[in-house]
Amino acid sequence: MLLDVNSILILVGIGLFAGVVNTLAGGGSLVTLPVLILFLGLDEATANGTNRLMVIVAALVASYGYKSKGVSTHPYGLYFGIAATFGAIIGAKIAIDIDGNTFKRFLAIIMITVGLIIVFRSKSIASLNLPERLSGKYLVAALIGFFFIGIYGGFLQAGVGIVIMLLLTQVSRLSLVRTNSVKAFSVFFYSIAAVAIFALDGKIIWMVGFWMVLGSIVGAWLSSRWSVDKGDKVIRITLLIMVTYMAIKLWLDTFNT
Repeated sequence: MLLDVNSILILVGIGLFAGVVNTLAGGGSLVTLPVLILFLGLDEATANGTNRLMVIVAALVASYGYKSKGVSTHPYGLYFGIAATFGAIIGAKIAIDIDGNTFKRFLAIIMITVGLIIVFRSKSIASLNLPERLSGKYLVAALIGFFFIGIYGGFLQAGVGIVIMLLLTQVSRLSLVRTNSVKAFSVFFYSIAAVAIFALDGKIIWMVGFWMVLGSIVGAWLSSRWSVDKGDKVIRITLLIMVTYMAIKLWLDTFNT
């Protein structure tokens, strides 16, 4: 696909935006996917697959950014990433063959539910500095949760960061900064499998993905390091904004299909 200068600038710009949003909260793909479908005219599966290039690179850069600031959650990011990979293989295969409209309706309900939980909780567990729960039944529960997260992440990446953050803050009791560190590495890990499946089916346009990747690298690196300095508050604000946006957008989209 030949791209003009305007198309390249738009792709870099949305990649930058998504890199920031995905690192701080999640939901950047709800901006990038419509652009790929409506602006470039890609079919849903190809847009979905091409978008994964940006996701995987931004997640890797964000993970390194957190590590460079002394935030490390090894080996739990690896454990959760492996669990999610099994789910992502299933989800990506489904995404190639099935139209996404039904799943978008389901996702709208999930995002509204998550948004209500975040908005109406007077105090987040992540803000209470409670002991982390990363062993025993809590580790098993998180691993099972990441398997199902992987299914959704493999199917339609948009919004998966919100669900990961909810799981890790409520079940594992991680702070939001440490949650984002785990999120970044686990998303990178399972996205490898998803990208491979989309690529084998010819559902990735590499040049389009390349320009989005350039923008997302900058966004992910800057936001990962900045969020560590600013702490949980800025992440919480971004999270609330994106959950609200996603819930409204997805809910309205169900009436347009």
